[in-house]
Amino acid sequence: MITSPPPPLVTLESILDRARQGHDLSPQDGEQLLTTPDPGAIAAIRDTADALRQQQVGDTVTYVVNRNINFTNICEQHCSFCAFRRDAGDQGAYWLDLEQMLEKAQLAVDQGATELCIQGGLNPAAKHQGTSLGFYTQVLQTLKQAFPHLHLHAFSPQEVQFIAREDGLDYGTTIAALQAAGVDSMPGTAAEVLDDQVRRVICPEKINSATWLEIVGTAHRLGLSTTSTLLSGHIETPAQQMHHLAQLRSLQQTAQAQGYAGGITEFILLPFVGELAPLPLRRRVGRDQPCLPSALRLMAVARIFLGNWIPNHQPSWVKLGLEGATQALTWGCNDIGGTLMEEHITSMAGAKGGTCQTVTDLRRAIASLGRPMQQRDTVYRAIVS
Repeated sequence: MITSPPPPLVTLESILDRARQGHDLSPQDGEQLLTTPDPGAIAAIRDTADALRQQQVGDTVTYVVNRNINFTNICEQHCSFCAFRRDAGDQGAYWLDLEQMLEKAQLAVDQGATELCIQGGLNPAAKHQGTSLGFYTQVLQTLKQAFPHLHLHAFSPQEVQFIAREDGLDYGTTIAALQAAGVDSMPGTAAEVLDDQVRRVICPEKINSATWLEIVGTAHRLGLSTTSTLLSGHIETPAQQMHHLAQLRSLQQTAQAQGYAGGITEFILLPFVGELAPLPLRRRVGRDQPCLPSALRLMAVARIFLGNWIPNHQPSWVKLGLEGATQALTWGCNDIGGTLMEEHITSMAGAKGGTCQTVTDLRRAIASLGRPMQQRDTVYRAIVS
């Protein structure tokens, strides 16, 4: 009996060599990088990610002066990782009115912000003149009229689906209306893990993976830039992490192949913070705070896997702390994020990284690495003071 020879062994060294030569890796390659226990191999992954970062975007570390406005924590959904949501009438439930949002925007402008990041819970009571779209467009129009120079980075794919469902609209019509009212780009949040087996456990009421991809792809087609994210370090496996990254890469490849004006501007890893999250998932994960070594390795693999297509990579100082985020700048990241000025979603889950950073804080962190720095806008254009 004639048998075929076994396939040649794919070594970690050969995988990293192909990456350094500019080739895209397979998800299976990435999984191998994520699972090796060898400290020498992990150091080589870090070095490769850092070298590719330097090749793809240079040594300059960027940052943005921005403010979060999480306008409500009242939400119809019950995600098992979320300590932010409340029901109407609960202690701690809040809903900002337009005047309060304007006040926050003015404070942001006074501190030099170029961006407002606007997201909130899903409240069916959020209607204006009978429609949910009316409420969201009123928020945008009010802020844009008062501060026309501010970039409005607003409303996740989940919020788009919520508006469309409430008002019986398709996604394209909904996004186009938000864009006309003042949305300049869309956060790539609510992605969590783009694997429906995981989503059925951690966010069963949220949109499924295909819907998230459809909405973000529609935004790109209509000329909106988006970010991209991965919620990591809970129940997902390395294979599911790589499947998620592969779908992001494919989405970006489609946007570029089709010549869309929109596309993905950055990738942000969001490690799970469980200290005050709902108990079932917290027990299942068995850890309150992110595991920094795992997060750093995943960020390095994300750079190696995505960097040819999504060149800007950002850690979350809210989740990892500023020291951890600074370390990430040597593991393939090139951007340290924004000032935020306030942050509720992660801090209410028990994160230790704080809720705001000053420009001085961010610049000091970058300077500790001896790297040049540059303020940017939301879509990574340099801001010259």
